Amino acid sequence: QAQLVESGGGSVQAGGSLRLSCTASRSSFRLNTKAWYRQAPGKQREMVAVITSGGNPNYADSVKGRFTISRDNARNAVYLQMNSLKPEDTAVYYCNVVIFGTNYWGQGTQVTVSS
Repeated sequence: QAQLVESGGGSVQAGGSLRLSCTASRSSFRLNTKAWYRQAPGKQREMVAVITSGGNPNYADSVKGRFTISRDNARNAVYLQMNSLKPEDTAVYYCNVVIFGTNYWGQGTQVTVSS
């Protein structure tokens, strides 16, 4: 059983919006810091946004002002609202939780932005 499941990816034109969701199946993930990463073809995986259990967010410079990370601890979920999308945002987006030094990843969801 997948422990992190992402959804909400798709194809949009530049300037459009998408909302990604990630639901965790393990209760031990509920209050941990959660993050979104992305990996474009031929590039390393990079952190996009991270949010602490208390709801404090941090963003990569490339997405500041366009993306918003949020979480719902009751639902054991984390979200990524992506606005003003650019072709360079095209990537597979992954949900991430770190517990006791172990990284847990979802299966990824593809986001494609056309110009």
